[in-house]
Amino acid sequence: MKAVVSLNSGSSSIKFALYTLDTGQPPVFSAGGKIERIGLAPRLSIRQADGTVIYDRDWVDGAALTHGELLADLFAWAAEHVSGREIVAVGHRIVHGGTTFAAPCLVDDALLDALDALCPLAPLHQPHNLAAIRAIRRLQPTLAQVACFDTAFHHDKPEIASRLALPREMHEQGIRRYGFHGLSYEYIARRLRELDPDLASGRVITAHLGNGASLCAMHDGHSLDTTMGFTALDGLMMGTRCGSIDPGVVLHLQIQMGMSPQQVEHLLYQKSGLLGVSGISSDMRALASNPSSQAQEAIDLFAWRAARELCGLVASLGGIDGIVFTAGIGENDADLRRRICERLTWMGIELDQDANMANAGIISQPDARVRVLVIPTDEERMIALHTLNIVEGNV
Repeated sequence: MKAVVSLNSGSSSIKFALYTLDTGQPPVFSAGGKIERIGLAPRLSIRQADGTVIYDRDWVDGAALTHGELLADLFAWAAEHVSGREIVAVGHRIVHGGTTFAAPCLVDDALLDALDALCPLAPLHQPHNLAAIRAIRRLQPTLAQVACFDTAFHHDKPEIASRLALPREMHEQGIRRYGFHGLSYEYIARRLRELDPDLASGRVITAHLGNGASLCAMHDGHSLDTTMGFTALDGLMMGTRCGSIDPGVVLHLQIQMGMSPQQVEHLLYQKSGLLGVSGISSDMRALASNPSSQAQEAIDLFAWRAARELCGLVASLGGIDGIVFTAGIGENDADLRRRICERLTWMGIELDQDANMANAGIISQPDARVRVLVIPTDEERMIALHTLNIVEGNV
């Protein structure tokens, strides 16, 4: 039996999923897991479809291990344990596709060179995305690999939503608003059409809230606007990223405070957000269990910024019919959802508090004007579907 693998390689973790293929049927999730704490003490955990953990390994002294070395260990395990399945392709989440790549692509040397050039636009993600591709090329040179772009879902949004108020020639050079988390939003649009076709055809704002966070305004399942822009630094406050910021602050940091561009980049990407405001942690769960005023202020600011940005997207849509919460925080943090929605009651949002606390699928009151849903995202499945579409002629 044939199978495809989805890989989402980040700076400190690699998520993966194995999907079995059956002729004429959608890919079936068979196993998946994560290599986490890369750069510290890596840990590999693999689970079956029913959630049973089938492999655990820790590298206590593995701080120096690279993504490639850890992937080699994963492939070695797969060679011994994925019996009866032939992996025919690996699909990768690639954060930035620039202006050129609006659909999944089969990886070749020319594509890798083009994506390398986009690394400055996504310095926390793109280099690691590409490192995983190169590592697999070394391990299995003939294995097909497919690049799936997080920017692609937003590629056809209105031109006005892609412009920055800079000289026109800079827009033509690619300095524009792209948008990210597209694989997640694409999955939610697809899933919402299955769950509630009427709402899916209307005006919906999806809140992808995790360590990275953004909002997307969708009409009839298509992106019209989103909070992330030129880079994944823009928009909402995040775990360690500041989100939208007065550009004058960046000038002040460099000119008046003497910080180098590299120091500013490190500050805005890795020392800000929930971590920077709280001084405690970038993890919303850790902050929620911490009674300090700093922790609570960080949570309040996250919710305030999310509600504020959401209101802007309502203007882009010309109204709102529904909100979907997704990703790690959006799917699991009932208190954070409450904090955001309580700022939006004036637009017809009324939570069913019991349903919200239970992380139910629909968490708004039955007669509320705006429907509020919680839908788990599945970026790995979208990657598998795109990968299969690209290589199915060879499967």
